[in-house]
Amino acid sequence: MSIDFNDAGAQRADGIIPDGTYCALRMALRPGGENISGMEEDDLGLFKASLRSDAMYLDCEFTVLSGPHAGRKLWQIFTVAGGKIGEDGASMAWNISKATLRAIIDSAFGLDPQDMSDATKAKRSLPGFRAFDGVEFFAKIGIEPGGEAPGGGQYPDKNRIAHVVVPGEAQYAVLKAGAEVAPAPSAAKDSSAARTAPTAPPKPAWQQSAPAAAKPAATPGSGPSWLKGNK
Repeated sequence: MSIDFNDAGAQRADGIIPDGTYCALRMALRPGGENISGMEEDDLGLFKASLRSDAMYLDCEFTVLSGPHAGRKLWQIFTVAGGKIGEDGASMAWNISKATLRAIIDSAFGLDPQDMSDATKAKRSLPGFRAFDGVEFFAKIGIEPGGEAPGGGQYPDKNRIAHVVVPGEAQYAVLKAGAEVAPAPSAAKDSSAARTAPTAPPKPAWQQSAPAAAKPAATPGSGPSWLKGNK
């Protein structure tokens, strides 16, 4: 039996999704097998541990649901405990993650970010992190420059969520209606150009100032930061 490939669709484009692309995303959690003390039973085994610090994080996969890049995927982590501690005694990375995750909730459920009524606040109170698995929302995609690879060279650039689109923003209503939004690349300079930019030659020793004293390392807090009542 012959197989006719003439009606097959075009292969997906090579490389990463262009910077500034707006689309709908579906979030999926990739369990890491680690636990955090005090977490809900449904969240057991959901977290991953950093190999370089005491940080614990969620490993998330996002699938593009709309536009010319539908079906493409990107990956991003969100620290939920550990790492550097801020003046409020909470994990600084968790505070950043928490803001993004709240925006995802507002985008997914159509909640006005300025609405702090009891009814809306109740919708933002989830039973656990596993509730994010399968959530669909709108976002603008950005590009994260690849870091230095062991032994020299660079890791390739990768996509990440640059901004979660929430109700009240012009793009939200358009995306909600199923229409496409023109890409809006970030103002950041091209990463490849930044890597290859020439650097100034080092100053002679007699012109160099004395090295600054090293700052003391941050002291990690105990227990997951979300139990400390951080705002």
